[in-house]
Amino acid sequence: MQEKADHRKLRSYLLAVEDTAFLQRDELRPLRLALEFNKVDLVLTDMGIKSTIVVFGSSRILSPEQAEETFRNAHGTAALKMAERHKRLSAWYQEARNFGRIVSERGGSLAPQGGVHENVIVTGGGPGIMEAANRGAADAGALSIGFNIFPPAEQQPNAYTTAELTCRFHYFAIRKMHFAMRANALVVFPGGLGTLDELFEILTLKQARKTPLMPVILFCRSYWRKIINFDALAEFGMIEPEDTALFDTVDTAEEAWEVMVKRGLTAQTPLREA
Repeated sequence: MQEKADHRKLRSYLLAVEDTAFLQRDELRPLRLALEFNKVDLVLTDMGIKSTIVVFGSSRILSPEQAEETFRNAHGTAALKMAERHKRLSAWYQEARNFGRIVSERGGSLAPQGGVHENVIVTGGGPGIMEAANRGAADAGALSIGFNIFPPAEQQPNAYTTAELTCRFHYFAIRKMHFAMRANALVVFPGGLGTLDELFEILTLKQARKTPLMPVILFCRSYWRKIINFDALAEFGMIEPEDTALFDTVDTAEEAWEVMVKRGLTAQTPLREA
């Protein structure tokens, strides 16, 4: 007589939410995309996050403390040259930290109305400029958000994001959507390919009128003048001349705040409500 199988040990008997192998099948990708979106959306909603200020920038820029230590420990011409570069770039870490503090103190994050937080700093949650902006928010005693990404290039959360607002993504597309949908402004510090990708994503949305005309601020005039020739794009007819007004360039956190207010920061409506 055949022994009866213990149905409790069979995958077919598991509830769908208990069967991780089932949930990870290729055919379930649309469901995983929806779940990843909904989970983070509910985390932010439950914490009263209505709007954000997005800060992008290089993960490679060291804090002034780290840059100084690197310089002290540098030996040899190549190491000294790199350490000197780190010291120069660390000024942007400090400016991003100043910016995170200023926005948190003046933008509504510290004084929620009816439990709703406005203009909360959000970054990719990693090191460098991301850490600096989150650190500035922490200096002010404010909440801040970190959106980490899963391997192959996983970032460990920096020490300054609010623990309950530190989220991890598998899908870049869902992460990008969450960056955009509550954004009242985008601030972009010097960075590499990832930073450029994120910048042009938002500029394209603005150009196509798919998002409110929120402020887009580029930090460090000399950097962006060398990296991207927007005027040449207009000269070749690749963009309209008025598209060069989709963003502003600044050199200090105070200047950035003034530009955002001039651009109507407090009157902006996030993408999700458009």
